[in-house]
Amino acid sequence: MRRITAIAVLTILGLSVNAQESAYRWEAGVSGGISGYLGDYNKGNPFARPGGRLSVEGGYLLDSRWSFHLTGGVSGISGNSDDASGELPNGVPSHFRSTLGDLTMRAEFNFFAYGEGETFKHLSRWTPYIAAGAGMVVASPRGCGVKAAPLLPLALGVKCRIRSRLNLTGEFSLAKSFTDNLDGNSDLYGIKGSRFKNTDWFSTLTVGISYEFGERCPTCHYFD
Repeated sequence: MRRITAIAVLTILGLSVNAQESAYRWEAGVSGGISGYLGDYNKGNPFARPGGRLSVEGGYLLDSRWSFHLTGGVSGISGNSDDASGELPNGVPSHFRSTLGDLTMRAEFNFFAYGEGETFKHLSRWTPYIAAGAGMVVASPRGCGVKAAPLLPLALGVKCRIRSRLNLTGEFSLAKSFTDNLDGNSDLYGIKGSRFKNTDWFSTLTVGISYEFGERCPTCHYFD
């Protein structure tokens, strides 16, 4: 009986250690929050007139510091002439409302080696991170046609492990679009813009949750 008990205890401990030492290749998640806009109608606080934001993402976890994510999201933005830095020209609409759809690929860097288990790596269960990448945005301003343009997103956030394989994130992002048409009105002040000058930005402030899957080789001494 003592031998059976000892074997059972060692087996349970072995399974527990193996579970804690597991690392995973992939991540999938959802996030939601608010979105905002910077452009001709608003030069100051991007969240002066917040809209809703919802996104889904999938990621490849290269190691405890680096990962790569494909994200698709929908945001609502709006603006009013009351927020403009000067008087709008005659005939220009006094407000706008637009729905944005974006698809981006970005690289993410953790300031701390992030994860759990693998004690020889001294992993942290929380970390701040930064991210940058590229993508496309499609805008559908009310009363106007659909506009599409390249997008350059930047983000700063914090993530923490709330339980095994489950992560909670909080993030602020700011994305530069290479168009002045997210609000459906370009060159409102008669200043000719370009893809790099006088363009619209949109921002998001979100909370998300993600799940890791696809266990890596537990007996390898490298990431396969």
